[in-house]
Amino acid sequence: MATDTESANTDSKSGSSTEVYDVIVVGAGAAGIGVAIALTHVGVENFLIVDRGTVGASFRSWPAETRFLTPSFPSNSIGMLDLNSIGLGISPGFNMRIEHPTGQEYADHLQSLADYFELPVREETDVISIKKSDELFHVETDDGTLFANNVIWAAGEYQYPSLGEFEGSDMCLHTSSIQKYGELEGDDFLIIGGYESGIDAAYHVAMNGKNARVFDRNLPWGEESSDPSVSLSPYSFERMRNEKFGANVQLFPETSVESVVRNGDVYSLTTEDGQVFSSNTQPILANGFNGSHVFVAHLFEQREDGFPSLNERDESTIVPGMFLCGPSVRHDGHIFCFIYKFRQRFGIVAETIASSLGLETDEFVAAYKSWGMYLDDLSCCGQECLTC
Repeated sequence: MATDTESANTDSKSGSSTEVYDVIVVGAGAAGIGVAIALTHVGVENFLIVDRGTVGASFRSWPAETRFLTPSFPSNSIGMLDLNSIGLGISPGFNMRIEHPTGQEYADHLQSLADYFELPVREETDVISIKKSDELFHVETDDGTLFANNVIWAAGEYQYPSLGEFEGSDMCLHTSSIQKYGELEGDDFLIIGGYESGIDAAYHVAMNGKNARVFDRNLPWGEESSDPSVSLSPYSFERMRNEKFGANVQLFPETSVESVVRNGDVYSLTTEDGQVFSSNTQPILANGFNGSHVFVAHLFEQREDGFPSLNERDESTIVPGMFLCGPSVRHDGHIFCFIYKFRQRFGIVAETIASSLGLETDEFVAAYKSWGMYLDDLSCCGQECLTC
């Protein structure tokens, strides 16, 4: 993707159109559907959601057994929004009657929201590039070019896994490629990564009566922090106390993996301190995701950690009208990686765009603030801040 100075034009054969949207939202997952609902609430009507797959496609790709770490509970009636909600008055816990939904179940929930709010979603539309020329965004897709005054990048991260930085990482099976843990062949698994996805993998392996060894360069299960962005969730700690987990899983903290090699049917994992562990089963890579923001890096300045640099409205500091929503949002040391975190910024993006269109936003802001969906004060947003 490279910014150029091409003028917008019409190409009916390719599906391009001269229609200019006020907003194009890229991504129909939790962030995309959530910010689209906020746009609807604030009165923005001329917008479009595009997704390379279907609504909630990333959630549908989760392993069948994997569930939400955060619990859903119908607490809206007492003024506390369900942790897995992405909009005012919405409670997955109430709608689904499930505390920890699977990815498939949450994808169905997102589809129900898209239907209820009659959101304009164009599915199976892959965004190839985004350019800005003459104050207009050109969103080139595999079905033509779309034009907009504003673009919200909400494509998420699950479809963009981190495939490792050590020798032989390509021989491993990333957790995002696993359809069902119960169908994995083998009895002894080497799991690289001990954060949420690694512990989740180890738990399901153990529950199937198989053994797992988990390696992590840090000590996530020993991190003394109340911030789930850096420490394991209570749900993971609870599962680690399961009798089968204790019997079948070995944890190797502060153990960096140097390489994985295969000799015949045997995989050998070597750590940086020279230890060698072998198994006849393909190792599982659970080292997280790169995130989709790398595809729009040319539209943002970069922070030292590689994430997009944003102004206080989650807008690019170099390309006005280009916004970011979802788990890649960063402000100073604050990580908005979970739904209940990044949803707090939907209202800010929606208000900014609505204001630029001359729409009244006071009632909208008041409503979103009252439900904790409008976090504009980051001065107290650390792990010990009870108001954040």
